[in-house]
Amino acid sequence: MLNGSFVLAIDQGTSSTKTVIFNEKGKVVARGSEPLHTTYLDGGLVEQDPQEIYENVLASVAKCVADFTAKGGRIEDIRSCGISNQRETFVLWDRVGKPLHQAVVWQCKRSTAVCEQLRAAGLEEMIRQKTGLLADPYFSGSKVIWLNLYNEVVKTAIAQGNAFFGTVDTWLLYRLTDGAAYLTDHTNASRTLFFNLETLSWDEELILSFGLDGLHLPDIQPSSSHFGATDFGGLLPGAVPVTAMIGDSHAAAFGEGCFGPGIAKATLGTGSSILMNIGPEPKPSQQGMVTTIGWSAGDRVEYALEGVIVTCGATIEWLKTNFGLFNDVRETEPMARSVSDSGGVYLVPAFSGLGAPHWDMNRKASITGLTFNSTKNHIVRAALESIPFQIKDVIVAMESDTGIALQELKIDGGLTSNSFVVQMLADLLEKPVVNLGFPEVSALGAAYLSGLCSGVYPDIDYLQKLSAGHSSILPNAANEAVKASYRGWQEAVGAAPQVYITH
Repeated sequence: MLNGSFVLAIDQGTSSTKTVIFNEKGKVVARGSEPLHTTYLDGGLVEQDPQEIYENVLASVAKCVADFTAKGGRIEDIRSCGISNQRETFVLWDRVGKPLHQAVVWQCKRSTAVCEQLRAAGLEEMIRQKTGLLADPYFSGSKVIWLNLYNEVVKTAIAQGNAFFGTVDTWLLYRLTDGAAYLTDHTNASRTLFFNLETLSWDEELILSFGLDGLHLPDIQPSSSHFGATDFGGLLPGAVPVTAMIGDSHAAAFGEGCFGPGIAKATLGTGSSILMNIGPEPKPSQQGMVTTIGWSAGDRVEYALEGVIVTCGATIEWLKTNFGLFNDVRETEPMARSVSDSGGVYLVPAFSGLGAPHWDMNRKASITGLTFNSTKNHIVRAALESIPFQIKDVIVAMESDTGIALQELKIDGGLTSNSFVVQMLADLLEKPVVNLGFPEVSALGAAYLSGLCSGVYPDIDYLQKLSAGHSSILPNAANEAVKASYRGWQEAVGAAPQVYITH
């Protein structure tokens, strides 16, 4: 029998929807997951079916609720619901709620030329100053512009004032409340190219500049606030209040405890997203970061800098698949430890260009420093070292941009199981690295924010205590060799590549 109060959290991701129910201690009591199909088209177009996204969420919730009740949980003890969502993916629909087009996924590159046109028109600096973002296909606004230019259905609907824009959180809320709620939160709004970081509202000047003045946009609320109520299409006997909406990377940062300035999180996955809380005032980046909203609750708004690293774990997979240097990624740690250092070998993983803070998207991947003494273990070690090196680059740039020193780095993602990478990260940063070791950290962040509003979690101090107690990996005192190795990395990144690697 499960007793107490519970929060249901939905993490609607690119490849699946996970639904998790948490108790008052932030512990998982039930889970459900449902895979989601993505369509990849010629020209870098990436789409999903808006109806399928909604049904995918319902299927995930149904599995989780079944798990909850099978364990003796009572539906009436679920106090609230929180939603985290794949950022930048958006839907356009008409006045009766019918989608005007497929959902355009954040990975979609259709608006590359649009972004070039925005830069040519001299709009990039205004975009950067107002939104904290770049004129980049990654952000949803550029793809809305593309649809308005090249899709007649969308173009006509916007001109007639019959087009409603929403990121996935807004679309789900609209459907879950039968059209009663048309809202988003600060974090999702801050990823659109439409949102002014200073005024915390949609920026009419930008929207006019984009030719989108007929587009309907949702009202904006704090991440932790009352958005509406839903019974999930009749799955539940009564309606549950939705009291949190937040973008998934922001949710992960909140779930990991990035509550105050100087606390950062890094996801060690295929690539890496690094978010650092910079406090209650936005700070512009001069070094390739974007400024965004980390989270908000009540009158409190916490800003963040974000740096995107294009290639992390993908480097290791590439060595396995293309060179066969090992059969299982778990072999890489003992291989790296079998040599005292990389022997002067550096692997710069610019397979799709270099991300933050370098932003050299024309750069090709390279291996430098090879000699006849180099072995496959040196190359594997160099590949693993490239991950903490890149994160160090981003953290140094963030500290320089803001004057805020890193206090602690929280990490999540598959590579956190590699203790060589994690220890080197702590040594390089000379700060504690906290490995939560928890796969549903975005759902946890959405649950925390929802529970703050519904009273399941009393306050941030309470959440701070729940986030404490995870083991910290502390830097080794004698890390001069690591520092010297990092200096070599900086030279390798700045040097002309010796061995070019292309796809």
